[in-house]
Amino acid sequence: MARVPAAVTAAAHRLRNGARRAPRALTRHYRARRAFPEVELVPQPHPFTRALGLLCVVLLGAWLGLLIVGNVRVPVGPMDTTMTLRPSLAGGTKINVSPLGALELHSHKAPLRLDVDVDQLDPVRAEALVDHPERLSGLQEEVARDVEHGTLDLAVRSCIAVVSGATALGLAVYRRPRRALAAGGLALTLLAASGTTAFATWNPKSVLEPKFSGLLSSAPSLVGNARSIVSEFDVYQKELARLVTNVTKLYDVTSTLPVYEPDPTTIRVLHVSDIHLNPASWKIIASLVEQYAINVIVDSGDTMDHGTAAENGFLDPVEDLGAPYVWVRGNHDSRITQRYLEGMKNVHVLDDGRAVTVDGLRFAGIGDPQFTPDRTVVPGGDPAEELAGARLASALRDQRAAGTPVDVAVAHQPAAARETDGEVPLVLAGHVHHEEMEVMKYGTRLRIEGSTGGSGLRAVEGKYPDPIEASVLYFDRDTRSFQAWDEIKLGGLGQTTAEVSRHLPKENQPGATQSPTPSGTTPRTVP
Repeated sequence: MARVPAAVTAAAHRLRNGARRAPRALTRHYRARRAFPEVELVPQPHPFTRALGLLCVVLLGAWLGLLIVGNVRVPVGPMDTTMTLRPSLAGGTKINVSPLGALELHSHKAPLRLDVDVDQLDPVRAEALVDHPERLSGLQEEVARDVEHGTLDLAVRSCIAVVSGATALGLAVYRRPRRALAAGGLALTLLAASGTTAFATWNPKSVLEPKFSGLLSSAPSLVGNARSIVSEFDVYQKELARLVTNVTKLYDVTSTLPVYEPDPTTIRVLHVSDIHLNPASWKIIASLVEQYAINVIVDSGDTMDHGTAAENGFLDPVEDLGAPYVWVRGNHDSRITQRYLEGMKNVHVLDDGRAVTVDGLRFAGIGDPQFTPDRTVVPGGDPAEELAGARLASALRDQRAAGTPVDVAVAHQPAAARETDGEVPLVLAGHVHHEEMEVMKYGTRLRIEGSTGGSGLRAVEGKYPDPIEASVLYFDRDTRSFQAWDEIKLGGLGQTTAEVSRHLPKENQPGATQSPTPSGTTPRTVP
């Protein structure tokens, strides 16, 4: 008789034992039902559902941990920065340089993004660089070391943050230490996997193709001419160092700015002019509105080039700039342009001396009496402008007599604006495509703005392109007096420079005597 193999015998025993245990288990189940009929047996969730719930707890807890404690303050050269890891589907690196904007680098592909916020310029370290310019040559190596140390600190802090956050949330949800520890372990595993993915997909050449936003979109010189640099492995750190170096130089102007600190109640007016159909101007204006918390935008004309109805669509972004828009007609703006703007929300068109109060300041203005978009129209010259300025001055006197004095007058051409001398504290103009500031004979301050559109298509007519210029004007909310102004100048077509400088009127400088009249003007005698 043949012997049965041992494996077959063992299998038979297991089947018999299982058959015996199954009825016993069912017997225990039915006995329990008879003994406790009022107790409902809760069905256990599906394993997939349990795993999905645990994953949600881990992700939420890890995100909360990063949000609360997952950042490090790192001194990078003369700058104080904050480094943070953030959940992201696209990954990459985002460097925020307030108030200039931000730049994004496709540095890696992982569900984590590295955020670097340039918080402020350390006065002591910056002053050391100003006093010893030779130290700038070694600044890049110093920055590279600072970035490396900051990244290591951030990695350790992030591990602690995600594990703590996931464990704490797991304990709160499941109330079981073992399940909470499992959540913390899974969070650490996911972070390690994300870090490995970021390391495997790390692209040091990403700095060669950054994406700019805010003012940085018009000032890419902050990262230098990276395309002319040999692409080595450490190009990322070197170019990040170049960024910090150049931002330091830009911020260095603050060490020589006159002392004036606008408080939250200060009225901030952004003065722009002569955009001349340059679409880049809207992005620059919107960025300035956000970064400087602008209350009112004043456009002193020549927003268009030919004033045709076909150009009207160019004006559509005006409604979304983030602040009320006060506008006067320039010699390149037609009545068609004016009517289109009059139909837009949040836009105040000034003409024929019309006055309007916007956010505490009273404005009055007049459109350019001449429409000369090209040389086919014979201009009336300064006499026509002076006549328009005289009508504006008369309207200003009427407003003052009615007890509603105007704070700021607006005209396009300086010839018209000069006729308001003595009738208003400040008058704004444009037209000449370069900025000027002067106090006229009877005390009215004339501010002429440059071209916020870099002269549009005319940018290439001269030897050098015109810069993009704008100004931020500061007013005291209680007295409505003019306090200070910032001149902002960006390189024109093909250039990559940025300058910001602050100025104070003489009457606001330390030790100056105050103006004898609230408006700062001496009303002239009108025959």
